[in-house]
Amino acid sequence: MLAATQDALIPELVVPPVPENIEETGLPASMIEQLVLKALYFRGEVSGRDLAAGLGLKYSVIDDTIEGLKRQHLVAVKRSLGIGNKSAVFALAEGGRALAREYLDVNLYNGPAPVPLYQYTAVVRRQRRSESWLTPESLARAYRHMVVTPRILSQIGPAVNAGKSFLIYGQPGNGKTALAEALFRIEEEPIYIPYAIEYQGNIVQVFDPIYHQPIAEADDEISALIHDPAHDRRWFRAKRPFIVTGGELTLSMLDLSYNEASKVYDAPFQIKANNGIYLIDDFGRQRATPAEVLNRWIVPMERHVDYLSFRSGGKMTVPFEAFLIFSTNLSPDQLGDEAFLRRIQYKMFLNDPGEQEYRDIFLRFAAAREFDCSPAVLDDFIDRRYRRTAKPMRRCHPRDVISHAIDHINFERLAYELTADVLDRAWESCFAENG
Repeated sequence: MLAATQDALIPELVVPPVPENIEETGLPASMIEQLVLKALYFRGEVSGRDLAAGLGLKYSVIDDTIEGLKRQHLVAVKRSLGIGNKSAVFALAEGGRALAREYLDVNLYNGPAPVPLYQYTAVVRRQRRSESWLTPESLARAYRHMVVTPRILSQIGPAVNAGKSFLIYGQPGNGKTALAEALFRIEEEPIYIPYAIEYQGNIVQVFDPIYHQPIAEADDEISALIHDPAHDRRWFRAKRPFIVTGGELTLSMLDLSYNEASKVYDAPFQIKANNGIYLIDDFGRQRATPAEVLNRWIVPMERHVDYLSFRSGGKMTVPFEAFLIFSTNLSPDQLGDEAFLRRIQYKMFLNDPGEQEYRDIFLRFAAAREFDCSPAVLDDFIDRRYRRTAKPMRRCHPRDVISHAIDHINFERLAYELTADVLDRAWESCFAENG
């Protein structure tokens, strides 16, 4: 019974259906023609099958377009490898090359056919995480590589499950960023992301190889040649994205970016993060003020829509389904007043670790570096460096001290063990003391 309940919490994978004709692509026939001519312009001679695959479409969808271009003597058949245009090899005639150059003056986009905005919106909405999608067990599995207390998990869980905005604040070195990044480890069904979006003739590039890693499907290439594709190939399957920006973030990065050379727009971070997580690290250190950054998110957070501007002055309304996390070393009163902070739904203060948590972190990191550390040595180290000096413990200290200890051991060819002397020297090289 429990297994059935847990299975019900996993959202059904949304699969974009395969277009059977131009009408089902949602694109005008003229755009399909442009894409075909530009593909032939860049690739030279190419078979009908490969031409369609490059556009992410079935050949039957572009067959009428190819026939029309042949009748106009814009495209020629160089040779045939079998029966039908699908196996024929095509190339541009001189008139086709001239027309392709005209289309390239409009934009240089050459790749899978874009997805119209309305289709993109429908799929993003359907890929929203369902209510109660996250269980305490799956959250704990995501953090099993870290030392975290049950209290921390109980604070993170409701915010992540609800998908509402979340502020993590506290002293530097306590693992706020690592805590947020571990959410990428939560086991979930993959989603589908389009390579590009089309709206009113404008093309917006969504795919970003830095943030999106397509998941290869079993026998993908072979099945594409023998069978009909299982999903619309203008989309790729991927793990839910996790995008991080820090102090380099400007307000202009949250709107469409126009490439003067290609005449194609690049989607902003929040669109690339749709159906995933967008972490704004070092919140308050951006070039824009915290108020300016947060004011940018008021409408998207409340209405789950965002408004992006084209250079012509037009706008497009896009779905906003990214889970926003703000992480900062600043205290909340340095960010804004109570009314300002109320716009962020969840807050969590990540305080310093207690002594037992510090010990657990130290011993786990030491074990990961194949060190044995005696309880007496560790207790003496904690007593002299923390208890007597009242120095605050930070979750990053064990990693930093042990890393420096390894550097000392390697340089001086010492025995591979954590002694009191090695730890003291590592400490002195790790921290700046007031002299």
